[in-house]
Amino acid sequence: MSKYEKYLNTIDSGLEWLGQIPAHWNVQYSKWLFSERNTKALPSDEMLTASQKYGVIPQKLFMELEQQKVVQVLKGHDILKRVEQDDFVISMRSFQGGIEYCPYTGAVSSAYVPLEPQGNISRTYYKYLFKSKPYIQALQTTTNLVRDGQALRYNNFIQVRLPVPQIDEANNIGLFLDHETAKIDTLIEKQQRLIELLKEKRQAVISHAVTKGLNPDVPMKDSGVEWLGEVPEHWDITKLKYYSSIQGGYAFSSTSFTEEGIQILRIGNVYQNRLALERQPTFVNKNLLQELPEFKVQRNDILMSLTGTLGKRDYGFAVKIEHDNIFLLNQRVAKLQPFTEKIDSDFLIYILWSESYLTQLYSLPSGTKQANLANSDVLGVTIAVPPSKEEQKKIAEYLNQKLKSFDVTIEKANSAINLMQERRTALISAAVTGKIDVRHWVAPTNSSNTNEAQQEVTA
Repeated sequence: MSKYEKYLNTIDSGLEWLGQIPAHWNVQYSKWLFSERNTKALPSDEMLTASQKYGVIPQKLFMELEQQKVVQVLKGHDILKRVEQDDFVISMRSFQGGIEYCPYTGAVSSAYVPLEPQGNISRTYYKYLFKSKPYIQALQTTTNLVRDGQALRYNNFIQVRLPVPQIDEANNIGLFLDHETAKIDTLIEKQQRLIELLKEKRQAVISHAVTKGLNPDVPMKDSGVEWLGEVPEHWDITKLKYYSSIQGGYAFSSTSFTEEGIQILRIGNVYQNRLALERQPTFVNKNLLQELPEFKVQRNDILMSLTGTLGKRDYGFAVKIEHDNIFLLNQRVAKLQPFTEKIDSDFLIYILWSESYLTQLYSLPSGTKQANLANSDVLGVTIAVPPSKEEQKKIAEYLNQKLKSFDVTIEKANSAINLMQERRTALISAAVTGKIDVRHWVAPTNSSNTNEAQQEVTA
């Protein structure tokens, strides 16, 4: 924030969350600025949805953007509340992400609290204030039961007094933040697109290597399988069942769960091509290891989730165990044990991550995005395998190195996104609480210069 001017004259706001504010600002009770709107919705009102990501938008638009359905009100429309354009809405998630601005007129759930602005106040300024980190933290202090899913009410809202800049100044703060956050958002979108392109390229490299090999001059043959296409002439076209066995998991009862012992591996632990032991760790008594030896999981085993989202294209839904601990296998997770005399385990995991393998699974009747695969589905897929384990190992080693470079670049892009998001959050907080003075800020005539913004973000 050092590049921005500071107010010369400040006073103590009297509010811990707000701290020092410009001397000419006021602090007022929030109920004087925003009243609770208690108007019943009209039958003709469009249904709106409040979200932290988009604010308050039409329910149909939300479902389109998120590609998911939400619970729609088919009966009891008379309990819905009406919200007007330029209102704000307290939602069930407001203690997490602040209060949402509403640019539409329509109907909202009775669980929401519409706020009607009073008098001549800057909607744009409060749009940012209500989503700022200091204000959200202040909202959280109004309840002793802050937890996921808890609803905040108007009574919580009126407990937090609000800063009131002069109207022209408040509007200018809003315009400044509109401009600056738009620049940052553009840079974030570019980094996100870069990550998506890198993941697509990563996937393509895997798929090409395990179906075409590393020698571009090797004679090829038609595999007879649409999603394999041509493969090296000397490779074997076969089924996975001839190269690996499969073992399903055990249906552990929740009554057998303990605070410590042997960790059981559940679907959630097979996450984005890695063993995610930290995701809802669940344990059973160590004695079960002797009672259920066939469900033991150890180094070099390969796990695959059989239920849930089927193999994202940028990450496999299988993981090779590279851990010295012993685990037990839960139901709906399968353990593949490669026939190591015939196939290299690293080469096999790359086959499972390849486009050709995943596409064949998708084409099965059970291979929908919410998969419920059988062991026979997993082993019945056609694969192409070099007969020489030496060639398999060379391909696996090539991919190990190639993917490291992709992962490093993706991690750098993610770090840049995190840095820009932190800057965005800090900039909003500083502007709406009067820690920087933007009264004399004027929007540049050319707002497309993102190089300057990039330099600011990485400084």
